[in-house]
Amino acid sequence: MHELAITQAMIELVKEHAEKAGAKKVGRINLVVGELSGFVGECVQFYFDQMSEGTIMKDAELTFKRVPTMGRCRDCSKEFEIKEMNWTCPSCKGNSIQLVGGNELFVESIEVEDYGNKGA
Repeated sequence: MHELAITQAMIELVKEHAEKAGAKKVGRINLVVGELSGFVGECVQFYFDQMSEGTIMKDAELTFKRVPTMGRCRDCSKEFEIKEMNWTCPSCKGNSIQLVGGNELFVESIEVEDYGNKGA
């Protein structure tokens, strides 16, 4: 159920930045989501559709860029994608692995329209 809180925070962030930019309408919100974030896109989309009614975000498109789980071997410094939770370095077979990607969850960009400056 943390998607509700994530969606609320995202809407506040987008609203703040869109207002600062003088936007009249938000067309698209681009999100980056790591596979370890526990984020369920369908839930966020559902909450967003409900919570954006009556705002400049109504009918905005949400896009989700998925980031795989990535690790770095502390023994040989090799970076690799962690698949099926196999935390063994494919290069040296070491198991001292540092997580370097996959837990991301942020707004990468906001695409807005500014109707207020036409003809000015």
